[in-house]
Amino acid sequence: MQSKILSRRDLDFLLYEWLDVLALTRRERFAEHSRETFNAALDTCEQIATDLFAPHNKKSDQNEPHFDGERVHLIPEVAAALKAFNEAGLIAAGQDFERGGMQLPCVVEKAGFAYFKGANVGTSSYPFLTIGNANTLLKTGTPEQIETFVKPMLEGRFFGTMCLSEPQAGSSLSDIVTRAEPQPDGTYRLRGNKMWISAGEHELSENIVHLVLAKVPDAEGRLIPGVKGISLFIVPKILVNPDGTLGERNDVVLAGLNHKMGYRGTTNCLLNFGEGKFRPQGKPGAIGYLVGVVHKGLANMFHMMNEARIGVGLGAVMLGYTGYLHALDYARNRPQGRHPLNKDPAKPQLPIIQHTDVKRMLLAQKAYVEGGLALALYCSRLVDEERTADSAEARRHATLLLDILTPIAKSWPSQWCLEANSLAIQVHGGYGYTREYNVEQFYRDNRLNPIHEGTHGIQGLDLLGRKVVMQDGAALKALAAEMQKTIARALEHPELTGHAAALGAVLHRIDVVTRTLHGADDANETLANASLYLEAFGHTVLAWIWLEQALVAIGKGGHDADFYTGKLQACAFFFRWELPKVGPQLDLLATLDTTTLDMKDAWF
Repeated sequence: MQSKILSRRDLDFLLYEWLDVLALTRRERFAEHSRETFNAALDTCEQIATDLFAPHNKKSDQNEPHFDGERVHLIPEVAAALKAFNEAGLIAAGQDFERGGMQLPCVVEKAGFAYFKGANVGTSSYPFLTIGNANTLLKTGTPEQIETFVKPMLEGRFFGTMCLSEPQAGSSLSDIVTRAEPQPDGTYRLRGNKMWISAGEHELSENIVHLVLAKVPDAEGRLIPGVKGISLFIVPKILVNPDGTLGERNDVVLAGLNHKMGYRGTTNCLLNFGEGKFRPQGKPGAIGYLVGVVHKGLANMFHMMNEARIGVGLGAVMLGYTGYLHALDYARNRPQGRHPLNKDPAKPQLPIIQHTDVKRMLLAQKAYVEGGLALALYCSRLVDEERTADSAEARRHATLLLDILTPIAKSWPSQWCLEANSLAIQVHGGYGYTREYNVEQFYRDNRLNPIHEGTHGIQGLDLLGRKVVMQDGAALKALAAEMQKTIARALEHPELTGHAAALGAVLHRIDVVTRTLHGADDANETLANASLYLEAFGHTVLAWIWLEQALVAIGKGGHDADFYTGKLQACAFFFRWELPKVGPQLDLLATLDTTTLDMKDAWF
């Protein structure tokens, strides 16, 4: 029976035929690996996700976590699934052998983790937030902090969170007011409130390690305005003794759970730090440990934020992907209607997959989700290049590409794989709008992804305001150079020359429009339509990703001929139906249109 979480054939194509992950085994870090070890890891992920994560996805949605005033209650299947995840050693899958890890390449690790995001995005949030927390501390923490907090996280005994937003600040981190008062023993006492904290309270692990942004007051007790005053702290739910055993409860309490439209299996919390319900060491205030140096907290937290943004994109892809596979299965098995030229009611009804409009909706979904997965895995492959490439120049090049692609990897799937979920509902017709079928939940779960870890608008501002112009446009030039290589290769294939020419024309226009936007005298005019720029840029990137896939599929046949032809047809769809949308968007951007900028409150 084919999986309705993820196509393994597609995954193999992306990993082994396109991204050439086996080339990584020639590097020292991955020398002990082979296709067999990679496949074994993928098999393990697929089995656990299928057997233990997917079966309770709907149950956890219908029985969301609840708080009785003292503790949070979750359905028991969540703990059972996470126990299996931990026992398989998956939290440390990408870590060094010396840390108990499998030392998998990032691209293989993320490919395996895609199964969990598609099977049950709510339950999978707990370990994936923990992995991001641990990776951040491995980069920025002291050896003592790593031993005390990271080691138990990699063993699956502690889970982790990231605590950025506050009720009054939202995404405007410069306006946070959580205070961290220095103590004589070198620790800090934190007081404040954090909102929208995923996995912020539960009893799924022995401890919860919060990474918290807060401000250290100056000598007069004032908080430094803006992001320059932000520091990063480890604030555990339960204090850890010097010998590694658990000590007393820290002054961190759950004020309440947010009741979400979807993504319900993950507790989403308002946390109070330092309200005095618990008095560690005899006095109120949550005890925290500084990570790095004072006032450099946001730079350190960006390690986790950027990893989380790519993770959000992958999660959006997988919700769209599983929705597509559910819709495909439904369309193949649902008889309804007849062809326009053969409406004889005595004839059997057709499976709806034979109707042109249903094929259109399924082809759009295929283009969105397979393109999105390819982008997510390409970015993961760049992480491996950044860490292990043979030359400093190759590592620098990978970093530039990651910098400019991160806002796309987060935002494009969050928009277009959500659209895939909408189309999956449409394929099901009225059944898709009922809770008896899974596709309505996939849509509700995916609707979070354009919001969290930086909204669509924030990603647009990041791309247009920073990424395309940083280092005199170095990242944009690096990406354009990669696209030009693909275009040159595609021009060698008559079947792809039209696609290559179309991509080249749009790429040139993006360069011109980017210069026009940054030539404006007013930064408000430059950035007024940053979200539209993000959409146009993202579609251009995905056209490139599809042309890359087509170059692998072209000329392939044999028993897999249908698979490769499907890839070429999805590429053709993207270039004929999707890439042309970019032209009018760039036309509007080139005019420095101020329609939205000029709008006033009183006019609404």
